[in-house]
Amino acid sequence: MAADRFVFAHLADAHVGAWPRDPAVRAALRESLLRALAVVEERGAEFLLISGDLFHTPVPDPAEVAPVAAALRRLIDRGRRIYVIYGSHDYVAHRTSWLDVLAETGVFLKVAPEAVRTEGTRWTLPFLVDEPTGARVAGISGRSHGLDREYFRAVDSEAFRAGTGFKVFQFHAAVEDYLPPNLREHIRGIRVDDLPAGCDYYAGGHIHCTYEGTGPGGGLLVNPGAVFGTSRTDLENGQAGRTHQGVVLVTVEGGRPRAEFVDTAPRDAVRLVDVDVTGKSVDEARTELEDRLTREAGPGTLVFPRVHGELTDGSLASLALTEVGRTVGKEVGAIHWDVRDLVSAPAEGAPSASESDIEGEELAALLGATRPEAPWLAGDDGERRVRELLRELGLPKGEGESRQDYSNARISAARRLLGVRDDALA
Repeated sequence: MAADRFVFAHLADAHVGAWPRDPAVRAALRESLLRALAVVEERGAEFLLISGDLFHTPVPDPAEVAPVAAALRRLIDRGRRIYVIYGSHDYVAHRTSWLDVLAETGVFLKVAPEAVRTEGTRWTLPFLVDEPTGARVAGISGRSHGLDREYFRAVDSEAFRAGTGFKVFQFHAAVEDYLPPNLREHIRGIRVDDLPAGCDYYAGGHIHCTYEGTGPGGGLLVNPGAVFGTSRTDLENGQAGRTHQGVVLVTVEGGRPRAEFVDTAPRDAVRLVDVDVTGKSVDEARTELEDRLTREAGPGTLVFPRVHGELTDGSLASLALTEVGRTVGKEVGAIHWDVRDLVSAPAEGAPSASESDIEGEELAALLGATRPEAPWLAGDDGERRVRELLRELGLPKGEGESRQDYSNARISAARRLLGVRDDALA
């Protein structure tokens, strides 16, 4: 018997174990998730949906996993159900991850099948029924490099959609229709119409940006955003209110869902500091950094200074950022420097250039020499393809990822970018 009114919770992209070099930031992320799980119980949610990337790697440090596993077990012991799909970070083919271990111990109910399928093979979507509410739950797990797109296009969801009850579909993929403008040129995803039609709630993940929209057939489509975040950009978006950081509570009445976003990240403890050193000497820049951090930082705060612009003399090394951090004081929880846009002073007689400028010049020279023999490198599309290929091939091997899985992922990404079919290489 389907319940007429009930509440459930939805979160994604917790990335437990992220920020590996910053223990204080890693702890803040973990506490954000634990607070979100406490909200699930406090607000009387019947069940919890986790739409991928609970962990940042398939096999994170057990010390990171233990408190999260204990909190999830408490929810189970108090009658909640937890439905999980894998994300692009916490799943590696042919390997056991912490999600597998927790599922085997009864903490999770795995929603989506994990079998790797031959491209284009038609398959039937399995589903679970949450007995107390009558809700049907199905999903498709995420894969790195967008390798899950064909899964959506080849799925037969008729049996799942044909039954009665509130229907939930979980997924971990970018939906191009709802990508923020600044991400549309950089991320390939699925279209809304690739999702199974006729569901009441579409529980998204993967893109660390909150959005609320409509799925095919009119169901509510929600991406909750990251619980805390894995980059300065995530933290900036949270501080500016462009995205939520926490958990979504969904109230269902008469078959109609209504979403409420509950933020659990410690935004008051995060300090984002922006320092432009253009036209400053190393000594002047260091003095300003010390002054700004002293004013912004406080006991236990997490400080994220972004240093950018072009120095009039010296280099990044001469700024001695480690010494700057010690000068600010030991009470600060963490200082996480971002110097990607810092340009050192040019050598005498040489023009200044950022790493991006140098890369662009080298690519232009390379492409100019190879285009006659490789027409697929022509024009802006060719340059974009090479940049993406270099980025894909430069990704490091993840913790717990075998050499073979890593190699296969790099090869698959290269084939996708080059438009080469597997049988073409046979």
